[in-house]
Amino acid sequence: MSNSVSVFVVSPDTRSERRYDLHLTVGQLKSKLEMITGIPVANQQISVFNSEDDAQAVAHMSEDSRPLGFYSLREFQTLKVVDTNPSTSFTGQLTDVSQVEKFELSNEEYAKRQDSVLAYKMRHKVGRFAEEDASPQPIPKLDVTVGSRCEVESTEEDFKKRGTVRFVGPTNFAKTGVWIGVEYDEPIGKNDGSVQGERYFTCLPSHGAFVRPDRVNVGDFPVEEINFDDEEM
Repeated sequence: MSNSVSVFVVSPDTRSERRYDLHLTVGQLKSKLEMITGIPVANQQISVFNSEDDAQAVAHMSEDSRPLGFYSLREFQTLKVVDTNPSTSFTGQLTDVSQVEKFELSNEEYAKRQDSVLAYKMRHKVGRFAEEDASPQPIPKLDVTVGSRCEVESTEEDFKKRGTVRFVGPTNFAKTGVWIGVEYDEPIGKNDGSVQGERYFTCLPSHGAFVRPDRVNVGDFPVEEINFDDEEM
């Protein structure tokens, strides 16, 4: 049985996927999280959620001397880190704008200014003022077909994300470019083939993901079980 787990770490300013040894104490975890979230150890309040969208926490890591395993931490749960005193932390200074005096300008006054971004866009026909091109944009031809086995590049060394291509084409959640929909062999994805209420393919929850073509390598990649035995040092 593996002694480490992969979890999602979420704070007011960060979101990342990390792997931790279950023998690590909460206090040691907080020291690591300070480098990731910018929240001082003394200000951290860590709660465990089954998913990032859940409103109810399943555990609160309130005892610094307890190991992570004491809280029955499982694969791909979410650790939400709250800053209990944001006024004393660097991230709090960035996000707390309550003391900042606001400069307000009405829409009519802003439209009259000639030195604004709006005036520049109007003069040069940029953005929403650009002349519309009614001709459809060509979709680049890719050497990727639905049903192909593939391997998706990962930021983690020696971590292979293998699966099957289930979708190739443009999407409504991104205005430009082509996306590859992948059904992973393991529950390491972000969806079930649907994004923002629109379905592009069907797979099990947490098995689906959409990636850019340059991250996908198509080939004879057999199903490979992910080895979670390597502990984080």
